[in-house]
Amino acid sequence: MDEFPWFLLLSFFLSSTQCTTCKGFSTNTSFHLALPLQSKAAMASSNPPSNKLSFHHNISLTVTLAVGTPPQQVTMVLDTGSELSWLRCNSSSFNPHLSSSYHQIPCSSSTCTIKTADFTDPVSCDTNKLCHVILIRRCQKNLELVFGCMDSVSSSNPNEDLKSDGLIGLNRGELSFVSQMGFPQFSYCISGTDSSGVLLLGKTELPWEMKLNYTPLVQIPIHLPYFNRVAYTVHLQEIRVSNTILQIPSSILEPDHTGAGQTMVDSGTQFTFLLGPVYKALKTEFLKQTKGILHPLNDSNFVFQGTMDLCFRDDKGFIPPLPTVYLILRGAEIRVSDKNLLYRVPGGGTLCFTFGNSDLLGVESYVIGHHHQQNFWVEFDLQRSRLGLAEFRCDSASQKLGLSKSHHPSSFHIS
Repeated sequence: MDEFPWFLLLSFFLSSTQCTTCKGFSTNTSFHLALPLQSKAAMASSNPPSNKLSFHHNISLTVTLAVGTPPQQVTMVLDTGSELSWLRCNSSSFNPHLSSSYHQIPCSSSTCTIKTADFTDPVSCDTNKLCHVILIRRCQKNLELVFGCMDSVSSSNPNEDLKSDGLIGLNRGELSFVSQMGFPQFSYCISGTDSSGVLLLGKTELPWEMKLNYTPLVQIPIHLPYFNRVAYTVHLQEIRVSNTILQIPSSILEPDHTGAGQTMVDSGTQFTFLLGPVYKALKTEFLKQTKGILHPLNDSNFVFQGTMDLCFRDDKGFIPPLPTVYLILRGAEIRVSDKNLLYRVPGGGTLCFTFGNSDLLGVESYVIGHHHQQNFWVEFDLQRSRLGLAEFRCDSASQKLGLSKSHHPSSFHIS
């Protein structure tokens, strides 16, 4: 979510509306595609076939896809916190002028009037009165897929931006990729031992037994200024460090009358962020339980990524056993232990606590990032409005699904 915060200001939109020889989203309906997440579809129906994609993860979760006619290979960030999918349109990423399924549309198109948080209101038009959206048609069901197309990007991490060609929006909004495709659910598994992972689009029968614990998604029907109604919002009930429950009012973990204070599960954010009072309570308890085990950096001027102010000296060169932090949800929990609690800052010598202060991030919400989703099977069930969690050895997921981590992704084709 935080990788590309300003894309609306910089994007322009293009479209492809003609479909002659089935230019569009194409995939073998019996094919299962899996992609790895590493450091750094089918016919629309009530139960569309599953697509398995491998991905990579580091600061971002990324998948490699083929886009356009003829296909151009692109690397895209997976973001459950965003709605509109977009591509960086230039000669080094995706060149729309080389694709026969690319076509410009005017501002008078109905696409330009869709109301979504990812579109400016009104949608901007250029001097030629062209709407700034990519429409990609899937012929089998006459389905139009809307993508943004931009010529430049501004973000807090420009070096990481250069590693990807765009973003796949996966939230519950009308224009998200999973909503447009009609997938009733999707899931992913992020390895905690290497930089791999698997993304499954649609329902599938897994070749192993796994009991998921489900937590309902929070839905507030009325508009509140600080509540994101299309995010994957869950009920955070309490936080525990080992056996100690943080002594904080339960009301501070719920959205208030403005919508501030929701808890979002977001693959587009790396770490987990808590509202100021809750973060301070967790920080105090963690320091108490790690006294003598970890040695604080004690440098008030060092704040990692501008949001993480609890850092330690990396004296031993390894991370010792640490007290486990539990995020207790309604019906499920996320257990964060040992090495997932600390992040080794590039350059060496410093370890930082992987929970940050939302106040420093500039958001009025709790955000559970992908770092704390490692070694969990995470299922987003849009049909039943719930999120499923189960601890799992994600590094073996590709093998168990019959796919190697080097599986070539071009079979998944958006044209």
